[in-house]
Amino acid sequence: MTAYAIAVIRETRFGPEIKEYLQRIDATLAPFSGKYLVHGGPYVPLEGVWSGDLVIIEFPSMEQARGWYESDAYGAIRPLRTRHTLGEVLLVQGVPEGHKGADILG
Repeated sequence: MTAYAIAVIRETRFGPEIKEYLQRIDATLAPFSGKYLVHGGPYVPLEGVWSGDLVIIEFPSMEQARGWYESDAYGAIRPLRTRHTLGEVLLVQGVPEGHKGADILG
């Protein structure tokens, strides 16, 4: 089942290391069939206040998402991002085809 790596980036201090991270990340995604669905804005806030950037990367499965995040290739560049950004990163499982909102009620 599809899984997603989601980053809510509240602040980015752009510089040479962020540029290097962005130049190298695609090569870390390819072996795990990761692809960008969302990478930044523009945004249309509808409720609440929004500032920052949203990144969503799709993977074929949670195993591949976790494999990417824990890979040596991504581990080598992760500090280039974490030293210069503030925010949260998580992996989340997608839902099966035909999922309905009430399905979570059990």
